[in-house]
Order: sequence, then C-alpha cells, then structure tokens
Amino acid sequence: MTVAIATRQTVALTKRSTLAILRQPVLIVPSLVFPLFFAALSASSFSKTTRLPGFPKVDSFLQFTLASTVIQGVLFGSITGAAALATDIEGGFFDRLLAAPTARTGILIGNLMGSALFGAAQSAIFVFALLPFGVRVEAGLLGIGAMIISGGLIALGISSLMSAVAIRTGSAEAVQGAFPLLFVLLFFSSVFFPRQTMHGTYKTIATINPISYLVEGIRSLVLDGFSGLAIAQAILIPIGICVLGFVLALTELRRRLGAR
Repeated sequence: MTVAIATRQTVALTKRSTLAILRQPVLIVPSLVFPLFFAALSASSFSKTTRLPGFPKVDSFLQFTLASTVIQGVLFGSITGAAALATDIEGGFFDRLLAAPTARTGILIGNLMGSALFGAAQSAIFVFALLPFGVRVEAGLLGIGAMIISGGLIALGISSLMSAVAIRTGSAEAVQGAFPLLFVLLFFSSVFFPRQTMHGTYKTIATINPISYLVEGIRSLVLDGFSGLAIAQAILIPIGICVLGFVLALTELRRRLGAR
C-alpha cells in the first residue's frame, strides 16, 4: 500500500469520525455548555478568593478560570471519539475495516483525529466566549494559538487512551465509565485553585498529578505571558500523553488482530 493511498484513507476516516462527533449533540453540547456555566458560577462564587495569600495576580477569577474551562471541557469532550470507536466495534464496522485493505495505523489515527479537531475547536470556543467578559490573555494571539493547539493535543491524548479501552473491551459503556476517573483527576489537581493555596495531602496529590502542570502551563500563558516553560507544559505534556495513548491503542489493536 502506497503512502498516498494510506493518507487518503486516513483523511476519509478523519472526516467520518469528525462528522460522527458532530452528529451527537447530546454528547457535545454538555461538554461546551457545562464548562462555561461552571466558569460563570465560579467567577461569581469565588471572586474574593483572589485576595488569599499565595493567589496569583489576576484581573478577576474569571481570568484565572479560563485555563480550567479549557481543560475541563476538552477532557470531557475527548471521550466522544473513543465512544464512537467502541460503537463501531459493537456494530461490526471496525472489523470490516480490518478485513479491508486499509492501513491499520490509518484506522486508528483517522478515528483519533476527529477528537483532536473537536478539542481544538472547543478550546477556541471557550477562549473567544470569555474574552468579551474582560478576560485578558497576556500571551496575546500566540498564546491563544498555543492554547488551541494544546486543547487539540489533550483531546488526542485522552482519546487515544480511551481508544485502547474501546479496542480491548468493544464496549461504549466501558469507555463512558472512564468519566468518573477524569472527574477525580480534575478535582485532585490545581485546575480550580492554585497549589500555593493548598495544604496537606490534597497539595501532595495535586503536586504529583500531571494535570496540575498541564493547566499551570496554560494558565501561565493567560496570566503571565508567553514563555518557554509555559509552552513546554502546555504542549509537551499532552504530546507525552499522546505517545503513551497511541502505543497502548496500537498494542490493543495488534492483540485484536492476533485474536482474529
């Protein structure tokens, strides 16, 4: 199989996976609406917390929570692509793809890219939805672009991890069951409050949670401006998740092929 044919197959599967996500408003609307609702609620309820010792200098709590909104929405939205893959396995479409002369990596990448594009679109929606309310991104347009890229990579990484679950179990319910795990990871991190204001065991857990460093990189772009460390945290951590997730997904795909 030539590279050109494999590329066309991957593009076609990417288009299909993207359309599959867009055709499920019951899944995508909550991942867009709830993070924005939570941002508005948090800004109203926790506005005075910006005066706490150790809290970073911000214009408002809404500015502080922009990074949290991006992470929260993208993490929850990234499950939709893996759930669609599990549905394809349950319906037999995935096995028909494997039986056809289709590039194996193209099948996987095509399904994952739909989630990546949706994650990038979510990030852009969150940023531009909050800008009119006085939220300022100190890193400017370059920072906004980095946040959008980071959102796409986060979605790609989480979707690849969940795709490994989908390929192994062939169950959309098993993929959806991962939602509480993401919920726990979010709350035991610095997504909603800075680590400088934490104490005890909670701070220890947040310190070893990679989500904390990811959100702090994006938050630094919002609050402090463009820097190499912020870009490394916002881009390289999601890339690491992508590599791990893709390796696991490919391993499960090979196992499934070997079992045929």
